Amino acid sequence: MIRMSLILLVFLGGIVNAGLTPQQILAKVDSVSNAPLDRKAEIRMILVDRNGKTRERLGISYEKKGNKRLIKFLKPAADRGIGFLSLPGDVMYVYFPAFKKVRRIASHVKNTTFAGTDFTYEELSTFSYSEDYDPALLEERDTVYVLKLLPKSGIKKEYSYLIMWVDKDKFVPRKVEFFDKAGNLWKILVLRKITRKKNYWIPLELEMKDLKKQHVTRMVIENLEVDTGLPDKFFTKRYLVRLK
Repeated sequence: MIRMSLILLVFLGGIVNAGLTPQQILAKVDSVSNAPLDRKAEIRMILVDRNGKTRERLGISYEKKGNKRLIKFLKPAADRGIGFLSLPGDVMYVYFPAFKKVRRIASHVKNTTFAGTDFTYEELSTFSYSEDYDPALLEERDTVYVLKLLPKSGIKKEYSYLIMWVDKDKFVPRKVEFFDKAGNLWKILVLRKITRKKNYWIPLELEMKDLKKQHVTRMVIENLEVDTGLPDKFFTKRYLVRLK
């Protein structure tokens, strides 16, 4: 009787744990992406136009758990001081030294691109996919889950839906495709060099390609540090104006 009960439990356990729901997969993506208490890094942004001409920017990036992020460009001289600040509650600010004024980003323009890159303000902010999107599992392969993400009712997005490839071991997206309101593929984000830093999985290279503009932005993360105890003063309008 004991032997039969054990067999039954194993069988039932196999059914219960046969697979994760799409909602659970996306929640794990958010959990992994937002796991570090904080992180700071140097960033290189390489911009490539349709003719293959490149421009490079060097900057710094600070992030803190609780949806706080600050990005500042330090080089070249023409872009020095340009900054972006993202705070909880979908609050975002941008600073252009030429205007010497911090401007709050209105909700209707948060999907415009930041300073000539292919990343929108929203895409550079920290956010939760599972709060904004309803996922459906399109396919399960040996190494990835393929999800379709539809904006939740009442959530306004620039894209009609996303297709996301999620690493089954690390729960880090490998690729995200963005489709416009007509259902045409618009942008492709590829995440590379997924590296373990302490107990966290973090991609060290992100490439966003805008198919309509035929323009690419590669963001390379260097000298990454995590859980350093970043103070809240880093995530203020006053600090946004400072160079470093």
